[in-house]
Amino acid sequence: MSIYDSIGGGPAVRAAVDDFYTRVLADPQLAPFFADVDLQHLKAHQRAFIAAAIGGSEIYEGRDMAAAHAGLAITDADFDAVVAHLVDTLTGLGVPEETIGQIGGALAPLRGDIVTAPSDELAS
Repeated sequence: MSIYDSIGGGPAVRAAVDDFYTRVLADPQLAPFFADVDLQHLKAHQRAFIAAAIGGSEIYEGRDMAAAHAGLAITDADFDAVVAHLVDTLTGLGVPEETIGQIGGALAPLRGDIVTAPSDELAS
C-alpha cells in the first residue's frame, strides 16, 4: 500500500494542504513569501505534487522545484520552518510517525532545489 493510500488518499492530502497553509501563513518568517501568491492555485499544485510524491495517481504538471523557487532567496531556516509545519500538520491529522518519516524522506532531497540563499549562520 502506498503512503498516499495509507493516509486516506485525496481527502487526507486536501486536509493536510489546507492545514499546512494555515500554519505557514500564520508564521511571520514564512508569510511574506506568499504575499502576492494565488493561494487556491498554489494549493492545487501542492496537492498534486504531494499526492504524486507519496504514491497517488495524480500527475504533477507544475514547474520543477528549482524553477518554482528560483529568486525567492529561501534559506535553510525557512526550509526547516516549512518542514516543521508539515510535521505538525501531519501529526495533528493523526498520521503515524513512521509514515511522517517516509514522507520526510521523500521530500528531503528537494532541499537543494529549494534553498537558494546562503545560510544566516556565520561560519565559525
